[in-house]
Amino acid sequence: MVKDLRAAAVPSFVARAPGVLLGVLADACVVGLLALSMWLIVRAAEQPPILYLNFAIVGVRAIAIGRAAFRYVERLASHDAAFAQLAVLRGVTFQRLLPRIPGGVETNRRGEVLAAFVDDVDQLQDEALRVRQPLIVSSVVVLLSLILVALISPLAALMTAVSIGGAAVIAVWLTDRIAGRSQSALSAARAKLQDAILERAEAAEVLAAFGATQNADAKVFAAAEQLSKIQRKQATTAGLTAGLMLLGAGLATVMILLFVQPDMGAGLFGLTVIVPAAIAEVFLAVPLALNARRRVQSSAARVARLTTSELPAELPQTAQDLEISDPDDSGEKRHSAAVTLRAQLPQGEPLIAASNLTIKHPGSGDPQIKDLTFELHAGETLLITGESGSGKSTLAAALVRFLDYAGSLQVFGVAARDLGGPTVRQLIGLCEQRPHLFDTNLRQNLLFAKPSASDAELMSMLKRVGLHEWVAARGGLEMRIGNRGALVSGGQAQRIALARVLLAEFPIVVLDEPTASVDRDRADTLLQELVAAVPQDRALLLISHTVPPAVRARAAGEIVL
Repeated sequence: MVKDLRAAAVPSFVARAPGVLLGVLADACVVGLLALSMWLIVRAAEQPPILYLNFAIVGVRAIAIGRAAFRYVERLASHDAAFAQLAVLRGVTFQRLLPRIPGGVETNRRGEVLAAFVDDVDQLQDEALRVRQPLIVSSVVVLLSLILVALISPLAALMTAVSIGGAAVIAVWLTDRIAGRSQSALSAARAKLQDAILERAEAAEVLAAFGATQNADAKVFAAAEQLSKIQRKQATTAGLTAGLMLLGAGLATVMILLFVQPDMGAGLFGLTVIVPAAIAEVFLAVPLALNARRRVQSSAARVARLTTSELPAELPQTAQDLEISDPDDSGEKRHSAAVTLRAQLPQGEPLIAASNLTIKHPGSGDPQIKDLTFELHAGETLLITGESGSGKSTLAAALVRFLDYAGSLQVFGVAARDLGGPTVRQLIGLCEQRPHLFDTNLRQNLLFAKPSASDAELMSMLKRVGLHEWVAARGGLEMRIGNRGALVSGGQAQRIALARVLLAEFPIVVLDEPTASVDRDRADTLLQELVAAVPQDRALLLISHTVPPAVRARAAGEIVL
């Protein structure tokens, strides 16, 4: 799997070929510029007619311009290809991670998951940029340069290859000893810092209220210092590698001066003496690429552990469940799928039916739901009540295929397991206990449920859930919601969440503890208004630990967990 991840980070041959070719030209200019400049200086000291030097003068200028131009275009080509492939890699990683949420990554710290999905996935782009391309480019240019030197003096070429190659081997060995163990520590340090930052940001109000801000800040700074220490260690190894390569080039130059006879002419001898420095500059990319390969390998291993670990048995694992929904899927497409299945459903049959339904949350002992049986038709309301911890939210998660089940669960007459999670979630809309609201305006928080909805349609839906006047008084659809709905109350957040569900036109609506974050004296009124806002042709499954009499009177049945 690690090998597959690294391969997925590499652009296609057609995409990366221009970058490789331009890289060869740019590095060839590095060697050519230094070699031709030395030949020109030595030859000019002999004071030949200027005509003998014109080609070298023009060549130095051309190669100097070409070095910068080729390098600039090479960076554009190679990075464009790598960034385009990175977008694909992120999508692949997200697709593999999605079936594990919720329930499959709870044993990992949030910072670890975030660091793997962001930092480690970004690190994988180095497979193309800092591993494969430098190895190919440097190998080609160094080989051509050694052939050029060998045509002038085979002994000089041998000395250059041995000195620089030996320095590279020593550099790789030393950096592996010094920084090889820091790769795993780097990921742990990143995760620790992410955890500290997340905790500090999310608990800012509580920390300020109890005067614990300074301690939380100290924890963040300590984690940052630990990460910086590891990164400084890795930077030291990069400097050590460069120093050893320059030492190898200097040794090659000294050996050529001492043991190579200058019988090929002063100009060519000067070229032979200086070329090892240029080769060392180009060949420096090889040990650096091998070090980068170690970092990429470590990042790929961490991403693989997160995305390819065995799924808990309690999570859906069918091929349909492991597929990801079309990102262009909209409310209209959900409605179309629902209409198709509704047309196939025999008259009078329930939209959703469960028989001997048993559900267990990952990592728990006994099942939270045992042998549950119910039917729910269009236009009916079914109450699911019980004390906290009785499994009500576990049931909601299973209904939308976030959790697997034993027994029978049919949606529109088809087994939910056969439909798969994406299809089930086109038919069942979950209004969760703590709805997630995005840090943007109200319009955008609604539009992702139905992108084609007009402002008039949005306001009409807000009126249906009892928010029309409140929204109008606060600037309309442009009003800000705040991070995780910080600028709205718990009841308002539930109304907004219900508006999204109704906009998407789900034929089955699940309200999971909609009054959990609302004051007790207002909860009954809010619950009645939320239930009344659901159209009469929808099937409503209401999960709540308390139900007011008016709502209970409307219900077709009640199940106490």
